[in-house]
Amino acid sequence: MIAVIKYNAGNIRSVAFALERLSIEFTVTDHPEEIQKADKVIFPGVGEASSTMKYLQDNKLDRVIKELKQPVLGICLGMQLLCSFSEENNTTCLGIFDQHVKLFKPVKKEKVPHMGWNSLTLTNGWIDIDVNEQYVYFVHSYYVPVNTNTSAITEYILPFSSAMKKDNFYAVQFHPEKSSTIGEKVLQSFLNKS
Repeated sequence: MIAVIKYNAGNIRSVAFALERLSIEFTVTDHPEEIQKADKVIFPGVGEASSTMKYLQDNKLDRVIKELKQPVLGICLGMQLLCSFSEENNTTCLGIFDQHVKLFKPVKKEKVPHMGWNSLTLTNGWIDIDVNEQYVYFVHSYYVPVNTNTSAITEYILPFSSAMKKDNFYAVQFHPEKSSTIGEKVLQSFLNKS
């Protein structure tokens, strides 16, 4: 069973619909026991870093997430919150990835937030190779710099981490649930992990 962590995030329904399209059994929950017992965990997110971290801390979900041993996928804000710090309201995050999340600085025609379709250049093997150089959907103002845990790079204003992996934690900055068949391949790449 897949657990989708329920909290004050905006894209939980979209993630649920994507899993339904893939015929995957899942539950949307904020109960620590259900999250801990799940085969895999998805940590979605659309929102603001500091208020979301406060919600996680108030509901003791911060500790639960950090201690998970099964595969965990952070999506968008979920990926950023897996890092150590975000420039968004100077927020201390979960610290799985030892990275600082930075605010894009607009350049010429490239506006912030970054919204739209951009390609992925894969740098390691957890995402299906068929996804390399394919386009996925982004909506974000903050980014994680390219680092040793980077699994895919996207160029917008500068090269940034569009996917990462460390131990049992996987993360994507884009929205696989809104990225059509390519997004489904990314979700399936995660769901195939053990």
